[in-house]
Amino acid sequence: MPSAVTPILLVVGALLVAFGVLLPLYTFLGYPALLSLRSGGRRRRTPPPDPQEWPRVTVAVPAYNEAAQIRDTIEGLLALDYPADRIERVIVSDASSDGTDEIVLEYADRGIELKRVEARGGKTVAENVVAPSLNGEIIVNTDASIRLEPDAVKALVRYFADPTVGVASGRDVSIENRHDEANAGETRYVNYEMWLRDLETRAGGGIVGASGSLYAIRAELHRHPVPGHLSRDFASALTARDHGYRAVTVNEAVCYVPRTHSLSREYRRKVRTITRGMETLGWKKHLLNPFRHGVFAWMLFSHKVCRWLIPVAAVALWLGAVLVAAGLGWTPAVIALVVGLVAGLGLAWVGQARPDDRPLPGVLSLGAFAALSNIAILRAWFRAWRGAGQAVWEPTRRKTA
Repeated sequence: MPSAVTPILLVVGALLVAFGVLLPLYTFLGYPALLSLRSGGRRRRTPPPDPQEWPRVTVAVPAYNEAAQIRDTIEGLLALDYPADRIERVIVSDASSDGTDEIVLEYADRGIELKRVEARGGKTVAENVVAPSLNGEIIVNTDASIRLEPDAVKALVRYFADPTVGVASGRDVSIENRHDEANAGETRYVNYEMWLRDLETRAGGGIVGASGSLYAIRAELHRHPVPGHLSRDFASALTARDHGYRAVTVNEAVCYVPRTHSLSREYRRKVRTITRGMETLGWKKHLLNPFRHGVFAWMLFSHKVCRWLIPVAAVALWLGAVLVAAGLGWTPAVIALVVGLVAGLGLAWVGQARPDDRPLPGVLSLGAFAALSNIAILRAWFRAWRGAGQAVWEPTRRKTA
């Protein structure tokens, strides 16, 4: 005979299951569908024409102990297709100590400028320090491990002819070396993210965060300091919105991002970047007010907050299923759910703690990537709540592709 608590278990369990199912469906399917409706079925945008005179730009590359690949980075900067008298190429050394600065100085007569920050404070701090000394009207930001298509800077700059655009973000293409077995889950995530940003741009509200691999920003916006423990690429779009501008994604501005070659490194990177993202949104939390910021607030909440709530929804789904099964007296179902949880945690552990740092193959890699991503979000929530963000930047070491 059912006990008095059975209806309560069933109701609470059903509510948790509904939350656990509906939130991911909205985040990954409903939100993009609403963006498509808002865009009115508009096709991909036609790139703007070349300006009559190209504005002066500064391409800035923060670097910390990048001696192993800084020559390739510089050669990529020198290969950019942009008028030579309108471009400034700067390497921002965050107190590098491995010979990076000496290599950069070898290229001084070819137009590569070194700006060294003597006391290491992290990427955002270094960018704050050098921002007032950059001469470009538009600042293009990229990283030492990233490789750009020669026309990528021109592709970004064209969009600043629109006076409403404050930030233009490039399109990441995740790549691997020909003979490397790399993390395939990362590529699928990057492709989804680029597709979503294109939808946000076509919907008119603009993207809610720029790509850390490549983005351009008006100099007056770039000079606004960002607290050192926060993410400047995410903050750039929020700062632009705060000052009445939009941030857009530019599909023609292609940059190649080598995959991290192991899930354990990808896990650690995600914990760092998501924690910084949460703290950055906390800094600009007023932008979540729909009465002041309308559609942008909805997009920011849907893209960022809902994404960060996915592992919470997963826990709610599991707990709700346990309660419903318990309320119906399905002991075997409860056991199966517990076993499923243990299996999921085990898969995540296998991906995160591989001592030889080799990637996992095939479907196992995809499953571990998904599990690790959600566990990384949960850990980031805990770190952000504790205020334990990583102020001093440690760049993700990627193989040059």
